[in-house]
Amino acid sequence: MANLDRRTGSFQDHPSPYACDPDSSRGRLYPEADCSSRDCFQRDRDRVIHSTAFRRLTHKTQVFLYHEGDHYRTRLTHTIEVAQVARAISRQLGLNEDLTEALALAHDLGHPPFGHAGERALQRAAKDHGGFDHNAQSLRVVTALERKYARFDGLNLTWETLEGLVKHNGPLLGAHSRDTLGALPAAIADYNRRHDLWLDRFASAEAQVAALADDIAYNSHDLDDGLRAGLIDEEALGDVPLVGQYFAALKAEYGDLSGSRLHYEINRRLITDLIVDVATESRHRLDRHRPADCDAVRMADAPVIAFSGHMAQELGELSVFLFAEVYRAPRVMAIMSQAEMMVAELFERYFDDTGLLPAGWRADIAPLADTERGPRIVDFVAGMTDRYAIEEHRRLFDCTPELISPGVHP
Repeated sequence: MANLDRRTGSFQDHPSPYACDPDSSRGRLYPEADCSSRDCFQRDRDRVIHSTAFRRLTHKTQVFLYHEGDHYRTRLTHTIEVAQVARAISRQLGLNEDLTEALALAHDLGHPPFGHAGERALQRAAKDHGGFDHNAQSLRVVTALERKYARFDGLNLTWETLEGLVKHNGPLLGAHSRDTLGALPAAIADYNRRHDLWLDRFASAEAQVAALADDIAYNSHDLDDGLRAGLIDEEALGDVPLVGQYFAALKAEYGDLSGSRLHYEINRRLITDLIVDVATESRHRLDRHRPADCDAVRMADAPVIAFSGHMAQELGELSVFLFAEVYRAPRVMAIMSQAEMMVAELFERYFDDTGLLPAGWRADIAPLADTERGPRIVDFVAGMTDRYAIEEHRRLFDCTPELISPGVHP
């Protein structure tokens, strides 16, 4: 396990026995020669960064639309923050930082335009066409939709990266499944038949770290963005779950501290405490279970990476607060309901007339049976940025709403 060197202030690199070892990777669906300058997980990370889907995250919504202000998080900046938190935790636990980073960078590649509003719209619009799940769509992006290599579709990522992408929130089948998906998404089932991802087992410790890093990043930065947008009253911060303690301490130390300095000081303390809590609780779990290798982590009867009980409860209370005050704020819901309508209308218009699709997509869809057309239109709409979705709606419809939230300013 990595230990902090008090003299240098850095963590010493002592990989844990349960860290994923690139030399022991289960490999890729399409075998490739090794790279002389990078191991397989480093190549996975680089392939994600250089993908088209990764670049499109620049103009995909986190909470606020990209044009509502230059300082709100986008899906890309969210992803970068997740990667930073994930690396910090992974290093403290002696895990493979490159695999952890690859998973953090890839975890939202399947998100549609307009964030969860777009996801809800596609779930409803595609309910008779295989449905929509953003984790399954992320898998589809990296195994089929990216088309740049001569020998294969997708990015041909390692087994470890793909299983972590699919299972970072837990097993999808078997006794430990949370069974939140209902039927297994077709994209996952189809790929799993070719490349068994052990869907009834937990993912690696690195994937579990990436999942909790996502929780840390979005709770902290959505709080910050909610304050910036005026959806959270600064004077009420003392009563906000988990955050109130930082507000009280800062007021006691600095008195009239307010605005961006107050917000940032709260945010950085929150992130630090959440990272420390995950690392501490995970060490306790790993010390109890003493997994001999990464497969022992997968075979465990519970996650080995977790928040402590009290922190999980407090973070859950903060999530409930953010849900009510930010995600379901009337100003946010007004614009997101319009965005949902736009995504649904785009899907239906393309489904009714595939001639409206770009030439390359028309050629792909033309030979397909009616039952296969819907999933491919899902692929097209899910890949859109907010900006492109708005442009396409204006092209195809007589009236496109102006997606500007009243009172939300940069």
